[in-house]
Amino acid sequence: MNVRIDRHANATVWRPPEGEIPFDVPEAGKPCHTWYKVVGDLNVTSPSIVPLITLHGGPGVCHELLGPLADLNEQYGIPVIFYDQIGNGKSTHIREKAGDEAFWSVELFMRELDNLIDYLGIRDGFDLYGQSWGGLLASQYATLHPKGLRKMILANSPASVELVLKGEEALRAALPKEVRETIERCEREGTTDSEEYAKALEVYRKRHICRIDPFPEEMNIAMRHMKEDPTVVNTMWGGDKLKPTGSLKDWTIIKDIPKIEVETFVLHGRYDQVQDISVIPFFELLPRVRWVTLEKSSHLPFFEERERYMELLGGFCGGFPK
Repeated sequence: MNVRIDRHANATVWRPPEGEIPFDVPEAGKPCHTWYKVVGDLNVTSPSIVPLITLHGGPGVCHELLGPLADLNEQYGIPVIFYDQIGNGKSTHIREKAGDEAFWSVELFMRELDNLIDYLGIRDGFDLYGQSWGGLLASQYATLHPKGLRKMILANSPASVELVLKGEEALRAALPKEVRETIERCEREGTTDSEEYAKALEVYRKRHICRIDPFPEEMNIAMRHMKEDPTVVNTMWGGDKLKPTGSLKDWTIIKDIPKIEVETFVLHGRYDQVQDISVIPFFELLPRVRWVTLEKSSHLPFFEERERYMELLGGFCGGFPK
């Protein structure tokens, strides 16, 4: 078991490295829990290192996709916390809330994050890593000035959904003509659940989501998670497609970016669906920010340029190579 000293309560809190955290969600109408896993020792004594909490994308791709981030513990001694967000993976599923945009709110996931931080006793200090949708969640959480947040990493994550769509215009234009026309026709006719749309989308993914062929198994697992229970992704994004129709379709953090005070590291890939236009507001409006574009990567650089990626994150988080 891991041991964590909770200095707020002046007591010793015992937590296993993997388990379920009770999460009180009265509006769910049933008991809920958040599944988590800690790689490393939360009692790390180095003054430059704090636990790194990872927020997966999707919504709904779950913790497995971020598996390579465990390298940060092996190589730099940084404790890494993975968890499946409510409604996904090994956490409580709430299929009966499908389509309920008021329930599946960003605020719900921020409450869950606070619950995890307090349960693990790391309110004295932690870093936050948000990938794709996880970055939307992280950036909005950071505007609240949560106690204990030291640094934030926004990976392949935009300042607004509108800017993602603007950046995708050039990416679509460069697709083979028949692929582009199929995507546009299916979106226009409302047939994005068709086999032909799925095949066209696969071409896009191989260019702008992950350029490794075949896809890493972790990515296949992530896609299966969303198919097995699409409740959250259908409600918040609008399903497995490029143009959003769910509650996040108008999401933006731009006007609130100046509220973020913590040092922030923005990363994305040259071929990323999250193009430069999507992250420029962070670079222009954050008081303390670093921005790196990985030249050989798309949306999953932790697979595509894994060694370089870990060097960048390990240095930013204050780790020292072992």
